[in-house]
Amino acid sequence: MTTPKPPSHLKPATRKWWASVVADFEMEPHHLRLLQLAAEAWDQAQTAREVLDRDGQTFLDRFGQPKERPEVGILQNARISFARLLRELALDGVDGPEAPRAPRTADYGARR
Repeated sequence: MTTPKPPSHLKPATRKWWASVVADFEMEPHHLRLLQLAAEAWDQAQTAREVLDRDGQTFLDRFGQPKERPEVGILQNARISFARLLRELALDGVDGPEAPRAPRTADYGARR
């Protein structure tokens, strides 16, 4: 079976993580979709974090009142999505809510 390539729209570090997960676990097609969603959520969180680090968590509206930046909500939602998707994939050895854990590949650990 051919090893799938990471989606090209992911950030380089996230593509590397995606590829390492695919190399370490036997993934069904639905697992790959969940993994892609998790990787996208991670990238969204990192992008929002970069904006917040640069611009702060608030801005002043036209009346001079502080308002929360939209990136705060984006970061929070992306973190929650990432954590839930990882739980569904059960990559950390803890069984997902109702899904079996993806088995490790035969050569897991031998490539390090």
